[in-house]
This record gives sequence, structure tokens and C-alpha cells, in this order.
Amino acid sequence: MYIIFFMIAVSVSVAALFLGAFLWAVRSGQYDDDYTPAVRMLFDNETVADNKGKGQTDAQPRA
Repeated sequence: MYIIFFMIAVSVSVAALFLGAFLWAVRSGQYDDDYTPAVRMLFDNETVADNKGKGQTDAQPRA
């Protein structure tokens, strides 16, 4: 019977830890911009395509 109370206490502690981590992430701005990271990879290719027309090749590093 003791193990049930021990496991409940451990579960509540772990849940409180995750809730605290979630609240810290929300307050620090981790979820403020959820659109830009999803489309950032799409805009990276357009920058390379624009440089091709100016005489640069793909082998040149971008500044």
C-alpha cells in the first residue's frame, strides 16, 4: 500500500515539473512566433535563386 502513495507523489512531482517547464517556456517567448520557423526553409531557396541571376554560382558561399 505504501508504494501506491509513493508512486502518486512521484507522478504529481513529475507533472508539476513539466508544468513549470511549460510555463517557463511560454513566459520566455518560445511560442511567440510559430509561423516564421515553419516557412524559413522555403525562403532560403529564393535567396540562392536571386543570386544566380547576378552571375554567382551555387558553389559560392553566401555572405
